[in-house]
Amino acid sequence: MNIKLVSFDGEYPNLCSGELVILADGINWVFPPHALSSGGYVTFDENWSEDVEQGPWEIREWPDGFPEKFKDKVLCVINSEIPWGCCGGCV
Repeated sequence: MNIKLVSFDGEYPNLCSGELVILADGINWVFPPHALSSGGYVTFDENWSEDVEQGPWEIREWPDGFPEKFKDKVLCVINSEIPWGCCGGCV
């Protein structure tokens, strides 16, 4: 099973909104916009100072027809090659 991160152009402050392209068994799969979702979160203290916790990526939406057998491996590749993020930009 050959899975490779081809590209991801997400950057602060919207890390999750980048275009993600994965090579799986010789096919380039372009993921829908905003396909990544951070496993992190943002909390605020009593003075409204934010505390941002980063967490592993999850995939919110897969390309149409993406093979189920590759999904776990793709998540492993994404989480090992794309820095975890939760920028608080959604708050």
